[in-house]
Amino acid sequence: MISVDTAIVGAGPAGAAAAHLLASAGHDVLLIDKATFPRDKFCGDGLTTLCLRQLEQMGFSPSAVPSFTPVHSAVLHAPSGKRHDIPLPDGPGLYAAVARREELDAALVDFALAAGATGHFGSKIVDVSPTADSIALTDDGGQTIVAQQCIAADGMWSPVRKMLGLHTDGYRGEWHAFRQYFENVGPAAASELWIWFEPDVLPGYVWSFPIGDGRANVGFGILRGGDVSTQDMKTLWPDLLQRPHIREVLGADATAESPHRAWPIPARIDNAPLVGPRTLFVGDAATACDTLTGEGIGQALLTGREAAQAILNASTGFDHAAESYESAVRSELVADHKMAHALGKLMANPRIAEFALTAVGTNDWTRRNFGRWMFEDYPRALIATPRRWHRGMFTGPGAELN
Repeated sequence: MISVDTAIVGAGPAGAAAAHLLASAGHDVLLIDKATFPRDKFCGDGLTTLCLRQLEQMGFSPSAVPSFTPVHSAVLHAPSGKRHDIPLPDGPGLYAAVARREELDAALVDFALAAGATGHFGSKIVDVSPTADSIALTDDGGQTIVAQQCIAADGMWSPVRKMLGLHTDGYRGEWHAFRQYFENVGPAAASELWIWFEPDVLPGYVWSFPIGDGRANVGFGILRGGDVSTQDMKTLWPDLLQRPHIREVLGADATAESPHRAWPIPARIDNAPLVGPRTLFVGDAATACDTLTGEGIGQALLTGREAAQAILNASTGFDHAAESYESAVRSELVADHKMAHALGKLMANPRIAEFALTAVGTNDWTRRNFGRWMFEDYPRALIATPRRWHRGMFTGPGAELN
């Protein structure tokens, strides 16, 4: 039997961020994952300003990630095909980047271990038994871990949630995404971030994100319940890749370096259970992704660190930590989720999407500020939540990363 202060199930960004903060404060932390690292993670690999600022607050250096590629602008194509160049501020700091999740997640795990967390990898948790003052987790090797509390960072279909009797059967997420890595891409795809709002994919979009060395992460995402079903995505993919305006960006010599991958994305933080018996749910297990874009790395880091901070601040035990964590996450993310959800519905209409992007491209000011909003430089619903207003709220610096 192993006894620790906190057991964290899932070593992705949410779990690693929580482990790092707790271990840095001297807590005895066990970071558990059924995988061994590095391992691939199906993702678009984009890092928003929210994500980069979380990494900055952790003291994490992107130099540990070989594919880390700073992004200074984005190119958006409206449903009509009209191009809009969206600059990000010149600085100080960085507002967007791209990094392969296989490398980013492994670096974050190493970062947590270097802070003092203990890793327990290649082991699957098969039983969870909470009591009034502890929680016992048993892995598939028969080993039992007893902790004061558990942080569940084990994905959208969280096995910990299911073992606690809190699982929602039939849930498939709000988004579904499809990506493939390409090598030998053209100069445009190798250096710039591209987004196409194709009329038959709205309110979803197609992307090409540079990951260095002439490679790009290329994919598309759809909202469930739209005109494109998840079953249609495999057939639609080769058609998207051969559309002239997309192929021109990828370049004639671009070739797939690996098979395509698809995955669901959970984005319903407004009604997701965030706590359970002796357990806090973070990242995808908290369904914390952005419902407008499907991005979730920044939200994973934020929820993981909020869970750890709630545990560190708890003065009267786990119930205090659970209450504090739930309040913090609701305050940070729910208003923005509702705003993004409403905007996403509007973007399903090609005419509205065209009008919105035309308005964005009106002048340098609208382009620059839309870029900051799109990359979560400030919260989606900041204008509608006066409690979060402060001087300089629309003009903050980017993340300062070593």
